[in-house]
Amino acid sequence: MESFEREHPHTPQNTTSFGAVPPPPAEPPYARFPVASGRPPRRRMRRPAALLTTVAVAAAVIGGGTAYSMEQLLGGDGGSSGSVLTASGTNATAKGNVSQVVESVQDSVVEIKATSGSEQATGSGVVITKDGQIVTNNHVVSGADTVKVTFSSGKTAQAQVVGTDADKDLALLKVNGQNDLQPATLGDSDAVGVGDQVVAIGSPEGLSGTVTSGIVSAKNREVKVPKEDGDHNELQGGQSDGDGGLPFEYGGGQYNGGVQGETTTYKAIQTDASLNPGNSGGPLFNMSGQVIGINSAIFSAGSGDGQASQASAGSVGLGFAIPVNDVKQDLGSLRDGGA
Repeated sequence: MESFEREHPHTPQNTTSFGAVPPPPAEPPYARFPVASGRPPRRRMRRPAALLTTVAVAAAVIGGGTAYSMEQLLGGDGGSSGSVLTASGTNATAKGNVSQVVESVQDSVVEIKATSGSEQATGSGVVITKDGQIVTNNHVVSGADTVKVTFSSGKTAQAQVVGTDADKDLALLKVNGQNDLQPATLGDSDAVGVGDQVVAIGSPEGLSGTVTSGIVSAKNREVKVPKEDGDHNELQGGQSDGDGGLPFEYGGGQYNGGVQGETTTYKAIQTDASLNPGNSGGPLFNMSGQVIGINSAIFSAGSGDGQASQASAGSVGLGFAIPVNDVKQDLGSLRDGGA
């Protein structure tokens, strides 16, 4: 009688001569995430993201050689002005907006009233030393018997004309008895670029502390003005800075009455910041609060070809300033009495 072996209910259907097929190995935990190399991906180290960000930023700052506060790193306003402490320990002034510039420099700007007999002219000036040295235009004080300065605080003082340079239309005044004035910082006019924003502060028409702003429209504009030698008086009774502004020539045209007598020519910074009679001698600032020029001439409405009149005088966005580098080169001779 034939005998048959009963199939065990738990024996796999597929068998070999060696018995049951062993079960497949367990799937590796990374098999569901295939990679091109066939190797399991490296386990990502879990570190706080903020720590990594702080370390990276700190490394970049140290590498740049500049130290910043945590406020500047994590929440500082890049557009605000102030002082930045550099690695060398010196302070560098950051650029600000117009109101910040004005706040930092307004105490350095003065109004100037130059008088000869019953005639008076109004101009502006800028303090350059704590003990009262003030730069202005020669044509503002030329021929004056007395010069009075009014500070931003309203305080007034008599000023002496230390030296003048008619060729550059510059003059240096000195107010005695002062030792705590706020001097302006003289910048670098060669570093000024066309399109740079600028701020002008002065006393147009006797309105002290008037602020205007604009841009640098051009550089090295040749401007011809009367050469005053101190014997010729340009003061006009009751008018600010002459009759509608200093006469000058530019581009072949004559403005503000036309230029007469001996003249001088200088290369000026052109700006569209609004300048009016009385701004002459006042400073033109860059956005770091540094003086880049001394405002000296304006193209007034209706002033072309000598047809200026006080009624039509006014800024049309064409103003000219003596570059501050010319001022710095001239300071030595001005302090010695002038050229």
